[in-house]
Amino acid sequence: MAKTKTFLWPQGILIALLFLSASLSISLMLFIKPNASDSSRGVAISQGRRSININNLPAAKVSTQQRIEQLKAAMLTSWEQEANTKGVTSGAPARFQGATIKAGKVNQDQKVIALTFDDGPWRETTSQVLDILKQNNIKATFFVVGQNVKNYPTLVQRVIAEGHAIGNHTWHHWYHYMNPNAAAYEVKHTTEIIYQVTGVKTNLFRPPGGIMHNGLAAYARNNQYAIVLWSSDSLDYSLPSVPNLVNNVFRNAQPGGIVLLHDGGGNRSQTVQALPEIISKFREQGYSFVTIPELLVMEDKNQTLLANKK
Repeated sequence: MAKTKTFLWPQGILIALLFLSASLSISLMLFIKPNASDSSRGVAISQGRRSININNLPAAKVSTQQRIEQLKAAMLTSWEQEANTKGVTSGAPARFQGATIKAGKVNQDQKVIALTFDDGPWRETTSQVLDILKQNNIKATFFVVGQNVKNYPTLVQRVIAEGHAIGNHTWHHWYHYMNPNAAAYEVKHTTEIIYQVTGVKTNLFRPPGGIMHNGLAAYARNNQYAIVLWSSDSLDYSLPSVPNLVNNVFRNAQPGGIVLLHDGGGNRSQTVQALPEIISKFREQGYSFVTIPELLVMEDKNQTLLANKK
C-alpha cells in the first residue's frame, strides 16, 4: 500500500505540472491573439459617454464583457418570466394605444376600481404602500419617475415581483414645455430604464400634473402609449388631513374609476395612513381592485361584445 502511494505521488505531480503548463500557454495565446469573430465585426462597447473598440482589447477581456452581457440578458429574462408567471402586464390593448383614458368604461355591475400611485419609487414610502397592498392582496399601478428608478432599482423590482403594473411618468417630472427631442428623452429614457431594471416593457404613460400640452403627451401619443389620467383625485400632494384625503378619493368614485395617489415626490405619510381606510371603504361598497391593464382589458372585452351584438 505504501509503495503504491510512493509511485502515484510523483506521477500526480508530473500530471499537475503538465496541466498547469498547458493552461498558462492557452491563457497567453488568448491574451495576445484577438478574437477573430469579434475583430471581423468591429464591435464597439459603450462605457458611459466613451466608445471602446473591441479590436483594441485583449480577447480575454472581450470574453469577460460578453459574459457580463449574457448575465444581464439572463437576469432581464428572469424578471420578465417572473412577471408573466404572476400574471403581470404593463401594456395597454391595441385599442387604447395613442388614446387618453380618464376612467374605464365598464358596466355598472362591474364594481372595479384602479388604485394608481405616482412619483415613486420613494425611500420608505413605496415599501410602506407595497406592504399595505400585499397585506390586502391588492394589485395596483405605479407610474414611476425615471431618475427614481435609477436611484431605487430594488423597489421597482419589488413592484413587479409582487404583481403590480408599472407605467412611465417621465424622467424628471418637469412641467414646462419641451421640444420634441426633450420630450423624447423624458419618455423614452424612462421606458428604457424600467426595462433594464425589471425586464418589463410598458406602454402606459401619465404626464406629470396631468398636463397635456407641454410636448410630453404629444410624444407619448405619437409613439402609441396609452395616456392614463384619473377620475378621482386624492389631492394628497397638498397634504390634506387623513379624513379629507379619504373624502377626496370617494367624492367621484364610480365603477371603472381611476384613483390618483402618490407614493413619492415628498411627504406621503398621510397617504400611507389613509390607504387602509380607503381599501376598507371600497370593499364595504362592494368594489374589487384591478390594475390599469386589467381595467383596459375589461373595457376592451365590453366594447367587443357590444360590437358583436350590432
